[in-house]
Amino acid sequence: MKRVSHHGRGTAYRRSARTEAGPGLLCIHGSGGAAGVWKSQSRLADRTPVTAMDLSDHGESGSLAAQAGYEALSGYADDAVAVAEETGARVLCGNSLGAAVALTVALDRDLAIDGLVLTGAGARLPVLDDLLVWLDSDFDRAIEFLHGPDRLFHDPNEELVGISEAAMRDTGRETTARDFRTCHEFDVRERLDEIDVPMLAVVGEHDKLTPPHYHEALAGSIPDSEVVTVDDAAHLAMLEQPGAFNDAVESFLDRF
Repeated sequence: MKRVSHHGRGTAYRRSARTEAGPGLLCIHGSGGAAGVWKSQSRLADRTPVTAMDLSDHGESGSLAAQAGYEALSGYADDAVAVAEETGARVLCGNSLGAAVALTVALDRDLAIDGLVLTGAGARLPVLDDLLVWLDSDFDRAIEFLHGPDRLFHDPNEELVGISEAAMRDTGRETTARDFRTCHEFDVRERLDEIDVPMLAVVGEHDKLTPPHYHEALAGSIPDSEVVTVDDAAHLAMLEQPGAFNDAVESFLDRF
């Protein structure tokens, strides 16, 4: 992976490009994850360059000294801006926490972007109280809960669960807990009308963590937006049903 230095730390990213056409897509993972969650989106590199990044304290990126909440979210937004500027990506694609990062960049950073793809997303991302407790006191139970049916995956299989669990354990309890608490405090419901670029919301039909109505609410408040539902998928639709997910993104990219 390549690295870009900013704010005294390095942020790792992997760029796939079989063409330099189009706006470029920057993929931002969710809580406890890493760039590998976007492995199937490299197929879109025939259409436009695709970059997947590791947020600070995830994967191969450097460390961020920040408390849960806006301090951590702001640091993650700085990571995304640095990678976007380095790679020239102009469409931000975020999952869950990554969607919160993308929205924060769109609202609070001076970065020229062409569009947003938000998946497993919401203008508010409340986390179950029990899960917050387990993330602090029983990490194994938290991981088991998240990998139950219709949470991260609709129909969990060994390969997908292995990828997801490995990333979460590699990230570690402390950072994963910070991520989820940052999601829990996130709320931009009163600011969505400030988004002035096209937005695509992609939701797995069975997603219990960020249900379809979260995505419909995003589309109802962001002026130029649409919602696509991915059948037989939950929170990580880009991993569980990559073909349908990529089709939706590719159609959105045709606008640029």
